[in-house]
Amino acid sequence: MNNQARLLSYYNHGAAAPTIQAMVEAETRRIEMPEPRTPVKKPRVQQVPRVHKREKVNMAEKTAPGISVFAVLGTLFVAVLMVFVVLAQINYNETAAESVRLNMHLNDLTERYRALELSFESAVEIKEVERFARDELGMSRPDAGQIVIISSTPRDNAIIISHGDDRGLQGFGNFLRSLTDYFRKN
Repeated sequence: MNNQARLLSYYNHGAAAPTIQAMVEAETRRIEMPEPRTPVKKPRVQQVPRVHKREKVNMAEKTAPGISVFAVLGTLFVAVLMVFVVLAQINYNETAAESVRLNMHLNDLTERYRALELSFESAVEIKEVERFARDELGMSRPDAGQIVIISSTPRDNAIIISHGDDRGLQGFGNFLRSLTDYFRKN
């Protein structure tokens, strides 16, 4: 089914079908008939007298062979960075060697500490201390008559606060009074 038939079947259902059908037929005739062509006149272009042509200069021939400033600066920058990388690597190697040396020294000190700790523990035996005190210093264990009990003269005081139903402000007031009484006595 072509486009014209579709349009007609679409518009045939309305009241203006004959008018629309006439419009569709007129449009299809207009499309089918080619329009007459009129010859187009070309405008005349006047020739401008030629002036001496400039010769195109090749840029490679114009510039002298040389080195770009950016290339020199880039090369210098890369060289400086390489020097810094080499110095950083040297510093890293020195630091790593120092770390290894310090770790070895730490291990030696840890072993020495353990040896000293063992000798200290073996030197502080109670029986050895008693033997040294008895044999070398002439000391002996105290007898029952040699024991003296010492009593202190000031007695310690304590205030007992009752656990009654003292709640709220009344209980807080009692607490403050007991504190002030305690500090007045001492």
